[in-house]
Amino acid sequence: MRSPRWIPLLLGLWLSLLAWQGEEVAASAGPACPPCHPERCPLVRCLAPELSARDECGCCARCLSAEGERCGGARGARCGPGMVCVSQRQEEEREHQDQEEDEEGTGRCVCKEDGAVCGSDGRSYGSVCALHLHSWRALHGGRERVRKAHDGECKLAPAIIVPPKRIHNVTGAQVYLSCEVKAVPTPIITWKKVTESPKGVQLLEELPGDRVNMAVQVRGGPSKHESTGWVLINPLTKEDEGVYQCHAANMVGETQAEGNIKVLEQNKHKKAYFPASEDMK
Repeated sequence: MRSPRWIPLLLGLWLSLLAWQGEEVAASAGPACPPCHPERCPLVRCLAPELSARDECGCCARCLSAEGERCGGARGARCGPGMVCVSQRQEEEREHQDQEEDEEGTGRCVCKEDGAVCGSDGRSYGSVCALHLHSWRALHGGRERVRKAHDGECKLAPAIIVPPKRIHNVTGAQVYLSCEVKAVPTPIITWKKVTESPKGVQLLEELPGDRVNMAVQVRGGPSKHESTGWVLINPLTKEDEGVYQCHAANMVGETQAEGNIKVLEQNKHKKAYFPASEDMK
């Protein structure tokens, strides 16, 4: 009994479909891995052993990208533990194209946990990934492991970076004292004038008080976690002579430093002149 003519046709179509599916699976599986020869693998040196991994074929060692380094692209650069590869905007790619023509990455590695952290070593880190990298390198360098103490930057008691100086000037001049303080959180800076009572007891006068020739100002900077305070005197009088105290405090602690102003009567010393600055010692 003869089989119908359409049976061979259906069989041919079925075989063609199987072959096409096989090609699709092979294409999705990526290029075939060549035989592994470890002795031919290039030597790599990663920032830390924890950033070392095997390539896609499981043969040669390669370095995972650290936070801020490039990832993705033709070479398939991968990010280290705790990080993800985030694509760059086209404008950023154009901006770096001339500087990094040899780079094939299409993104940057970003820490999954955003925000600064405080380490057990008392240092602040931009992210927990930065802390982990420092900890890995410290551990393999024979030092103690660094752990996260808490979220947010480490608290820091105020420290006077630049204290107020000594000033000599004449009455009628404009002078100022300043002090730079570093602290986390940002400290409160106040100025006081050291005086004595008629009985010889030391007193601290809050400035500017009711002094019409005096102004007090505070601003952030010049560096991160720093604040600068000024006391400006214009015009300078003989009563402004004395010791001035810069006081800084936050929730962690407090500190202080002193400067001095020496005033000469202008009408008695007409030839004396000093610039209105802190540079005179």
